[in-house]
Parts: sequence; structure tokens; C-alpha cells
Amino acid sequence: MKNQLILGFHGCDEETCQKLINSPKEFHFNKNPYDWLGHGMYFWENDLNRAWKWALERHRQGKIKQPAVVGAYIAAGNCCDFLNIKHTKRLVGYYEEMIAEHGIMFYNEDVKSDPYKDKLLRKLDCAVIEYMHKRMSMSRELERQKLGFELTASFDTVRNAFLEGASAFPGSAIKLKTHIQICVRNPHNILAFFRPRLKPALDLAA
Repeated sequence: MKNQLILGFHGCDEETCQKLINSPKEFHFNKNPYDWLGHGMYFWENDLNRAWKWALERHRQGKIKQPAVVGAYIAAGNCCDFLNIKHTKRLVGYYEEMIAEHGIMFYNEDVKSDPYKDKLLRKLDCAVIEYMHKRMSMSRELERQKLGFELTASFDTVRNAFLEGASAFPGSAIKLKTHIQICVRNPHNILAFFRPRLKPALDLAA
């Protein structure tokens, strides 16, 4: 999906929304140890409703003063897409390397307020993905020293589906809060920010 253009939505505070739209070089690089796709700026892919719901939830928790959503046109670039088996298989190798080098230091954990036990704090996943980026960076440095150029390309974005929430109906494997997120590591792959024209008509407060 190297040349794919992705429509993403980022839930945030109104002040942050204004900065992103008005300052072309503005970029929010999250480095939380529990971010499931590693460090970068997160977007809900093609899901304006979910971005608004996230912002409203943070507002109710007192973490956002005025909820807002900013949209973005994202060039996937060199994407580590975990919906593609070649990337998931590669990650297994990095996990094994990390465990051999450091042992198991992190685990995915539940949030106490989550009744569905979806392991929302993805500390292990984040650690493995960041280990992958680190090892790839080391490989590029060795290539520059030995060859004078790089063979290993860094990832611009990381993408995956997250199965979350209650079953859509009894016995269903479809989850009500399932979504796809994309984590942007390279700011240059965000082509433009914009403010969505309308808020969703549905009730997102529930």
C-alpha cells in the first residue's frame, strides 16, 4: 500500500486542532509506553465518529477542555502494515531477538475501567515495535558505514486493526468498537490537516 492515500481523524483538544491546522510544521509525536503501534501520531482510519467519541470521552474525564477532531490526508509511504502477513511474520523475529537480548520486560495490561478486558495498555506490543525500529536504524547505520548507502528503509507509518468492545450480537466475533488505526512516524507523510465540516449526527456521548 506504498502509494495509498489514507484519510485519518485525530481526536484532540480544540487548541491542538487549531495548532495543527494553522502551523504546517506542527506534529504530535506520542511516546507513551502503552501505545500499541509504537511511537508517533495516531489517527482513526476513515472513522470520524470514533475520533469524536474518543475526544468526548477524554472531555468527560477532564483531560480535554474543548473536544475537537482534526482530519488529515496521509501518504502511507513505506508502511508496516500488520494486516499483511509479511510484516507480522517479521515482527515475530524481532520479538524473539528482543526476548533473547533482554528477557520479557513488558506485558500488555488491562485498564480497570474496561469491562471487556481488551488489554488496552499494549506495553509489550509497543516495546517490540520500538525494538524493531531501533534494530532497523542500526542496520541502516552499518550499511552506510560499509556500503556508503542504505538498503534498509525506515517505516513512515504503522497500521493495524484493533478488535475491541462487546460482541455486535450474542455469539458474534464482530466487536462494536473494532477499528483500524495508523501511526505516523514521518511527519512528511501527513500531506495536509483539515477541519471536518460536520460533526456526526449520531449520539456519541453514550
